[in-house]
Amino acid sequence: MIVRQLEYLAALAREGHFGRAAAACHVSQPTLSAGIRRLEEELGLPIVRRTQRYEGLTPEGEQVLEWARRVLADVDGLHGEVRAMRHGLTGQLRIGAIPTSLSSVSLLTTPLAARHPGVRVAVYSLNSMQIERGLHAFELDVGFSYLDSEPLTGVRGLPLYRERYVLLTRADGPLGDRATVGWAEAATVPLALLTEDMQNRRIVNGIFRDAGAEPRPTVETNSISTLYGHVRDGAWSAVIATAWLHLFAVPEGMRAIPLVEPATTRSIGLVWLDRDPEPLLTRALLEVVRDVDLEALLDPGAVVG
Repeated sequence: MIVRQLEYLAALAREGHFGRAAAACHVSQPTLSAGIRRLEEELGLPIVRRTQRYEGLTPEGEQVLEWARRVLADVDGLHGEVRAMRHGLTGQLRIGAIPTSLSSVSLLTTPLAARHPGVRVAVYSLNSMQIERGLHAFELDVGFSYLDSEPLTGVRGLPLYRERYVLLTRADGPLGDRATVGWAEAATVPLALLTEDMQNRRIVNGIFRDAGAEPRPTVETNSISTLYGHVRDGAWSAVIATAWLHLFAVPEGMRAIPLVEPATTRSIGLVWLDRDPEPLLTRALLEVVRDVDLEALLDPGAVVG
């Protein structure tokens, strides 16, 4: 068994097509097919379900794929360690972040880039289930997600800050002159909320239920900026995590009013696979986290208007 055969298998599972997998590996399709057949012969079991085209992996193949991804991640880690010894830290750190945390990511990647100019960063807006899948498939290195609500499995976690909630509403709207707004009262105004596949929406729904209310949004989206747009241009209000106020502040003509009764928070943290050794780029980001007080930087008292 050679690493190249495992790369062929991982590419085939990722691309779902022999031709695309071959192109991703920069080999011909016959070369990729032959490499996977040799892997099957060496292991003595079928890995790929074949007819005239790729039909997926066998149950045994799915287990082999898990090991292949681990081996390839370890090989990449070894190469990264050697490059760091010779030339300093390089490579790409792949981050998956739930939408409500996206505005905080740059507070960590900026000092990371300053310490390690050779490191590149890729940030993807994903829901928590996609982050979990990406980590276990070794397609992500770290995630920004909730630690105390629907926690991810098989990961290590480090708290970053507490997520707090405000009602983003027009200053000239029915609640625009309030110092605070109760969750039950917020449910009575036209709402724009995140979609049900977002963990933040499920958290918000739960808080509304705790307040004896049921939100009936007339606008749903998976985009925070779209929520802002609907509040700015229409009669809607939106429940927003205060971390986004760090990025957008409170736009002119709007107010961000703390939601109370209950006044509740959720923990946002960094998550990464529970495995040793920890990848070099992950360790570098963890070192940055120890020196950055996100809770203070995202203090809603400094930005709520």
